[in-house]
Amino acid sequence: MVAGPEDHWCPWREEAERLRGQVEGLRERLAGLTTQFEGKLNVLRASFDTLKAASDAEIERLRGKVTQLSGEIESMKRRLLGPKSERMPSIEESLAQEGEADPELAWSRRRENAALKRQLEVIRTLHQVAPEKRRCPRCGRENLKPLGEGRITAVTEHVPERFIRHEHVQEILSCPCGEYVVTAEVPQKVVDRGRYGAGFVAHLVTAKCADSIPLYRLEKEYRRIGIPIKRSTMTDLFHRAAELTRPLSERNLALVAKAEVVHADETSMKVLDEGKCRNGFLWTFLADNVIAYRFASSRSGETPKQVLGGSKGTLVVDAYSGYNVVEEVSNRERAACHAHVRRYFYEALPTAPEAKRALEFILDLYRVEHEATEQGIVRTPAHLALRGERSAPIRDRFKAWLDAEKPRHLPKGPMGTAIQYTLNNWDELGRFLENERIPLDNNPAESALRRVALGRKNFLFVGHDQAGRNVAGLYSLVATCEANDVNPIEYLADVLLRVQTHPMSRIDDLLPQNWKPLARDGPPPAQVAG
Repeated sequence: MVAGPEDHWCPWREEAERLRGQVEGLRERLAGLTTQFEGKLNVLRASFDTLKAASDAEIERLRGKVTQLSGEIESMKRRLLGPKSERMPSIEESLAQEGEADPELAWSRRRENAALKRQLEVIRTLHQVAPEKRRCPRCGRENLKPLGEGRITAVTEHVPERFIRHEHVQEILSCPCGEYVVTAEVPQKVVDRGRYGAGFVAHLVTAKCADSIPLYRLEKEYRRIGIPIKRSTMTDLFHRAAELTRPLSERNLALVAKAEVVHADETSMKVLDEGKCRNGFLWTFLADNVIAYRFASSRSGETPKQVLGGSKGTLVVDAYSGYNVVEEVSNRERAACHAHVRRYFYEALPTAPEAKRALEFILDLYRVEHEATEQGIVRTPAHLALRGERSAPIRDRFKAWLDAEKPRHLPKGPMGTAIQYTLNNWDELGRFLENERIPLDNNPAESALRRVALGRKNFLFVGHDQAGRNVAGLYSLVATCEANDVNPIEYLADVLLRVQTHPMSRIDDLLPQNWKPLARDGPPPAQVAG
């Protein structure tokens, strides 16, 4: 029987089978190693992607921080080291550079200055020709005749201020019967049995609240004039004036709360507290020609809530969250300030030149307001119509530009911050299109706080919270006097006496915006020479 191929034994076949088995085992092992490697590779790849994303985020954060710090450094360098020409120009200056400033305004200021100069007392001194020159060198005549009135040269001089000692003599009469003696009434005083009159106290208050002169400097000035008065006495007189006029300052604050459009702002004021200072805050609220201040120990929204709670209208403020409570307790809408927006974009200029376009949009809005002033239609329906026709399209273009620019800038950089601030307050910035009485900015409130900032720089702090409230009340009266072209010294010298006996039902008569000097009946008291 012949054997088949499958029955044939060959050692090479067994070797081939053995090797084939090893190859299959190696292939399976390789497949397992490949799977294991790919798994580890995927883990490493995921870890790398995570680290790369975190790294990119950190790089982006650091880039934003660098941009932010660069902007802050440039701003600080410009404020501290840069020339004054680098400060942000005002809207009036910007319009003047374009030849759009109102020439009538300049002439008006010149006329006001001329009127003030005409109020000065005039003293005329005649300077005669020297005797040796009163002979004609041609004909020898000496009877020279005046040629006209003469050449007048006006020079403004300073005459040292003076105080007087006013002695009030009370007449005493007696009856020959010896049963009746009568003494004339003593005039009203700021302080009973005090030695300083209302005019002196008015000067002291005005010097501190209008001119920001601290009492220690006034002490030196008064001594030079001849009045040795202690600083503690001046402090007492100052607080006495605030006490007497408190009904007036509180009434003005109540009148502001009734106004349709109210401006508000706040700033810090140091308060002495057990040998060290803590922060207090002075708030200002103003409407039209009335400026009121309110002192508070904190910056919380409690102060605007107390002042404006229950009122209605519009509140023009910055984006500080402390004013949010006003909308909760009143029917007031918030209107935002374009001056703040302008300031943000101006600060972004060193690192983002394209911010100039935003400044141009804002200037275009102010240009419309300037045109309304020239036409004499401010706060009229025609003013609102002009805003709808001219200002609304400008805002539309500004909004489109902001939306296009936002993705191009880092959120934390100066430009990104300016864009985000504007977009966050966009609706509030557009309130002026709804009411012709709403202005574009909150500059009146910021200007009202300049006296506070200057006073804070000069007299540093107030002694206690009540002193802060007293300063706020007198600031209110002095600032409202200046807003109504009333001399605060004349006003205070009058009302410090009248308010003590004036009926509260007619207290509005004594407010700076309504004040008229008291008309005397008959001749003044007889003057007795000393």
